[in-house]
Amino acid sequence: MKIYLTVVLRTKEAYRDQVKKTLQEMVRLTRLEPAAELYNLHQGIEDPNVFTFYEIWKDQAGLDAHNAQPYIKDFGPNMAYFYKKNQH
Repeated sequence: MKIYLTVVLRTKEAYRDQVKKTLQEMVRLTRLEPAAELYNLHQGIEDPNVFTFYEIWKDQAGLDAHNAQPYIKDFGPNMAYFYKKNQH
């Protein structure tokens, strides 16, 4: 069964270019994974500090393999400082 995901990240303005470069590298590497049917990154027009991933995975095993990749496992802990928490 295919898995469809949307992931929204909001970065601090001062780190936007650095974060964008990191996310683009993640896209490049992820698109090499056999289970990644779609892995697109978009940057907000109204708010360029918002990045959105649209993902389609072949199956849960493929998504699990993706989440086990070193560049994904390291992403959260290494990049958390650069992101704003959603404020409502």
